[in-house]
Amino acid sequence: MAVERQTRNTERTRRAVLDAATQLILEKGAAVTLAEVASVAGVSKSGLIHHFGSRDQLVVAAVEDMFEQFRSSVLAHLDLSENYPGKMLRAYVRALFAGSTEAVVARDFTAASRWIGLHAIPAVAAVTNEHNAWWSEQFAVDGLGADLIQIVRRAAEGVAAAALQGDEDEASIANARRLLLDLATKGTFSAPL
Repeated sequence: MAVERQTRNTERTRRAVLDAATQLILEKGAAVTLAEVASVAGVSKSGLIHHFGSRDQLVVAAVEDMFEQFRSSVLAHLDLSENYPGKMLRAYVRALFAGSTEAVVARDFTAASRWIGLHAIPAVAAVTNEHNAWWSEQFAVDGLGADLIQIVRRAAEGVAAAALQGDEDEASIANARRLLLDLATKGTFSAPL
């Protein structure tokens, strides 16, 4: 029983540190320090280093975690009953436009401007490249043309980012979602713009 409790405490501490690191990176970008993360997570700096080793390892783990959470969110929106091209792209759009706790994942994913400075860490750049390659592979076998995928994907990311910054109202968000899902389904819009 003690081993199970220790494992749960380790997992809980790791989660708290990753959540704190993500929050601070979103607020401060690459300027985040281990001391700040430890303070927000409610752990000692030495305890944080025990789990992650260094600031770079923590940042890489936070970026990997954000990508994995987003991937899980997209896969949760995958509708396996859609037996026509664009299934994964539509799930991607749905995840970016989801509400509640999934909006937090979309916020983290679409806050790219704050993650940019982190690419100076070679391992972050490698994780990002791996993530982008994985999505490119998924979309390539999804049955849609590369140009259509690019337009829908980047438009969805842009609208989601604007929405999270408060630049879009609910009606425009819903309309953009509908239009992007139409485009990812039919390759065109079903209603006049």
